[in-house]
Amino acid sequence: MAMAIALIVLALGSVVFFFLSPWYLTPLASNWGAIDHTITISFWVTGVVYLAITFFLAVALIRYRYKRHRRSLYEPENKKLEVWLTVLTSLGIAALLAPGLFVWGSFVTVPDDAHEVEVVGQQWHWSFRFPGEDGELGPVRASLISDDNPYGIDPDDPRGQDDILVRSPRLMLPIDRPVKMTLRSKDVIHNFKVPPFRAKMDAIPGQTSYFWLTPTKTGEFEAVCAELCGIGHFAMRGRVEVVDQQTFDEWLAGKPTFGELAAREPGDPEAGAEHFARCVACHGPQGGGKQETNAPRLAGLDAEYLKRQLRNFRIGARGTNEADRFGQQMRPFATSLQDEDVIADLIAYLETLPVESTRPTIAGDVERGKRLYRTCASCHGPEGQGMPAFNAPRLAGMNDWYLVRQLQHFREGVRGRHPEDWYGNQMVDMTQILVDEAALRDVVAYIGSLSEAPAVADAGRQSAEE
Repeated sequence: MAMAIALIVLALGSVVFFFLSPWYLTPLASNWGAIDHTITISFWVTGVVYLAITFFLAVALIRYRYKRHRRSLYEPENKKLEVWLTVLTSLGIAALLAPGLFVWGSFVTVPDDAHEVEVVGQQWHWSFRFPGEDGELGPVRASLISDDNPYGIDPDDPRGQDDILVRSPRLMLPIDRPVKMTLRSKDVIHNFKVPPFRAKMDAIPGQTSYFWLTPTKTGEFEAVCAELCGIGHFAMRGRVEVVDQQTFDEWLAGKPTFGELAAREPGDPEAGAEHFARCVACHGPQGGGKQETNAPRLAGLDAEYLKRQLRNFRIGARGTNEADRFGQQMRPFATSLQDEDVIADLIAYLETLPVESTRPTIAGDVERGKRLYRTCASCHGPEGQGMPAFNAPRLAGMNDWYLVRQLQHFREGVRGRHPEDWYGNQMVDMTQILVDEAALRDVVAYIGSLSEAPAVADAGRQSAEE
């Protein structure tokens, strides 16, 4: 009897919790209300079955509970009961499957007036591509993926020259306009999901997939990877901002095309030497860094990383937090670099500087640091050499006192919390494995023991060819 009462209480409690629960679907922000209806139907069908089975168990426990003089009745078949069970089960399965099939048919039937955006997934980052004036995306090949051509666009095909590239994981879409989302992956299976849109789809290496939607509410929405894609899966996030058509057009017009990026001249080291003159006082004449001025080494750092950090300082993604006083000192120098050409010249000069070994200043348990570094190695490489394919900079040879400070800043949210700091947001999450100062110093001590191996510049291309 006690078990029967417990089952009844559990069933009634589940019903009450369902109706009073504060957790439910996020507010709908697209045209896919039909998906919400399908989910609701599934809830009701499974809920009715759950209650029916639970109450049946309770009734059976009460009615057929043990009695000393009762004898059981053996009934090998009951055709009437079997017919009822077959009919009810078939109706339940049909109620679960039929709405989904109709919605799926609409989900992959793209309207003729939809514009297109390609979503490119990689560990652990989203990027996007829009067709240019010709209205057509250029062909891509995995074998063409490199640091200079991260999308793998065929440079010999004119259809790809005007493709508009969005390297950041931040996408804008116009409100009330259908959009076809074409997905592909550069490495493993990912899944692009924006919960308020009720829309998601796998991005599979070697092929393309797609779905469509019409955004119906303005605002910012988080995009996540809904497929376990590796150690940084939880940090693979992006932002989708729904805006009016004019704002979208202005944003898109400010993005470079593939042809424009390919036509850019390389930086001029001689011009860059003049710009570096303002950096010498803090970073040293050879860019080796100076602890007394709290300025890290610049020589030997990856060009893309340097460009990204200068951008972050210029737009306020770094150097604006009150606790980052050295970042605040750096920001005025970064904002004095007027345009992309000046930055390209400066970085070209930095690449000519000799890379000198740094003096260790941090003591720690190297063996424990080696164990902790296994997580870091997934992005930064087993030798700390940096992995451009993952947008992860070189760590080996970096000033250890600077690494300690930056890891502290990431762990405490001083650095990396700005929405425009694309990879800093990931580092904030990853540094939580360093549970105390000892762990932080241990992993930095191990990094200091690594040799300065060259960066794996063609990691993305190698993985694609394999």
